[in-house]
Amino acid sequence: MSDAVLLRAGPQAAIRGVTGEGRRTRAVLIAVAVAFLGLFLFMPLAVVFVEALRRGAGAYFAAFADPDAQAAIRLTLTVAAIAVPLNLVFGVAAAWATAKFDFVGKSLLTTLIDLPFSVSPVVSGLVYVLVFGANGLFGPWLRAHHVEIIFALPGIVLATVFVTFPFIARELIPLMQDQGSAEEEAALTLGAGGFKTFLTVTLPNIKWGLLYGVLLCNARAMGEFGAVSVVSGHIRGLTNTMPLEVEILYNEYNLVAAFALASLLACLALVTLLLKSLLEWRYGHAIAGTGAH
Repeated sequence: MSDAVLLRAGPQAAIRGVTGEGRRTRAVLIAVAVAFLGLFLFMPLAVVFVEALRRGAGAYFAAFADPDAQAAIRLTLTVAAIAVPLNLVFGVAAAWATAKFDFVGKSLLTTLIDLPFSVSPVVSGLVYVLVFGANGLFGPWLRAHHVEIIFALPGIVLATVFVTFPFIARELIPLMQDQGSAEEEAALTLGAGGFKTFLTVTLPNIKWGLLYGVLLCNARAMGEFGAVSVVSGHIRGLTNTMPLEVEILYNEYNLVAAFALASLLACLALVTLLLKSLLEWRYGHAIAGTGAH
């Protein structure tokens, strides 16, 4: 199509003619995207369930009757139940301070929030071992007072909190910055206290973004492997979370049990993904900050 014909057809047609892809190009791009998703996402997920059910439903459910598997499931849920509320409190406080106030060290705080994204989880777990381990900085004092952190539940919780604490804060900071502080200032002018202002003004404005961040934080907490692997000690029935138990079962060639536990983790991930998609579809503007007022 010539430039003269495009110009006679109007500016929108001219833009489409210059920047639009042909039908064949679109088909190739869509095929590449679908093939990539099928090869690296859907096929591994399907393999997990196929291998888990290879010997039938009886063997699949028998894998969950193992005491070690049940202990791993309980520990995973316990760690998530502790780590997510802690990150919820920290994330809301950090986002509120960063988005609503100006203070010395604000940029440093924002940088530190992103630290777990740039540090390997294995390195973060090793740091806890060097600090709280038997030969670590506080190891002798902890041993003298019979306090166990490494190779126990507290160490697993600390490692999980570290790798997951940016999710809620990073979800709320841009949302709160977009909303501004005009409504909070109006509430304070009308006589509301700081806590009441947060409960009646700030929290309703961020509730869907907060829930979105909690979902992401919970998914990472249940699936964390690297940092937990370093601080847990791999004690079956005591300090093995579900990802660690899957690794041990797989190394023992107990493939049905390993893939059964992996399928449970996959189901938890799919439920999280479904809830995340529902939130994006129903409250996308509120989560992104647009239309929040």
